[in-house]
Amino acid sequence: MQNRRSFLKQFGALSVAALTFPPLAEAAAKKSFFEISLAEWSLHKALFDKKITNLDFPGLAKKEFGIEIVEYVNQFFKDKAQDSAYLKELMMRCKDNGVRNHLIMIDGEGGLAETDAGTRNQAVENHKKWVECAKTLGCKTIRVNSFGRGSREEVAKAAVEGLGKLGEFAKPFGINVIVENHGGYSSDGQWLVGVMKQVNMKNVGTLPDFGNFCIKRSDGTEWGGKCVEEYDRYKGVAEMMPFAKGVSAKAYDFDASGNCLDTDYNRMLKIVKDSGFKGIVGIEFEGSKLDEYEGIKKTKALLDRVGPMV
Repeated sequence: MQNRRSFLKQFGALSVAALTFPPLAEAAAKKSFFEISLAEWSLHKALFDKKITNLDFPGLAKKEFGIEIVEYVNQFFKDKAQDSAYLKELMMRCKDNGVRNHLIMIDGEGGLAETDAGTRNQAVENHKKWVECAKTLGCKTIRVNSFGRGSREEVAKAAVEGLGKLGEFAKPFGINVIVENHGGYSSDGQWLVGVMKQVNMKNVGTLPDFGNFCIKRSDGTEWGGKCVEEYDRYKGVAEMMPFAKGVSAKAYDFDASGNCLDTDYNRMLKIVKDSGFKGIVGIEFEGSKLDEYEGIKKTKALLDRVGPMV
């Protein structure tokens, strides 16, 4: 038990620190309104280069970055959605490292807003195994794509149908189906909010990403050409937040003070907080100037610094 003299000594030291460094004392006294997770895409270069595997990811998140919540990307275990032995091993890695699974980002299974009914319905079917996989892994959510070819109105109508069908399937599993601003119409905040309002399901929502607001590219695709028109990211995130079941903290590069050059994190996190959000914010570093590990650490340091202060 601490004696009176040592207590007074420690209290005096803390008081001096608070007077000398009031911002530090204030930050120490507050906690962020969100938890931090790590999106696996932040390590996509290392994964594609086979330097690490999906099975390594949970342990790496905890040991290297001190992060206890993870977000998977399905393409790094694409053929394992129904492999019970593999999923059991992955869960064991999580348990051994005290890591919690949050979501799976689904790509390559088709657009849920394709205007051709057969193509759209096949995409819904393709996603069902990932709903089941998410349940097995203890995830709460899968992130899907509302891609589709057609007019703004046609694709919106198709998205409502596709997301609605998958949402109904996912409901008994307790799994959320969420759409990220991920190119094309989905990067238009007003369009995506309109879709969400029409779907009107508790387990169907959004994943606002601080980047990814290109709504028009030079070649007309979602990702291929140069971005020629971009939606206002702050407006877009504010519009999407009422439907958010997660947030993606995108970062590419930083200044000498550790601030993100692409996004004003103070402004963006205030938007997130003002919406009443108290969930999980996932780090998604995509920069090319910094090593992936260093970029993740800088993004986490930024969230740790700004989160308690907004």
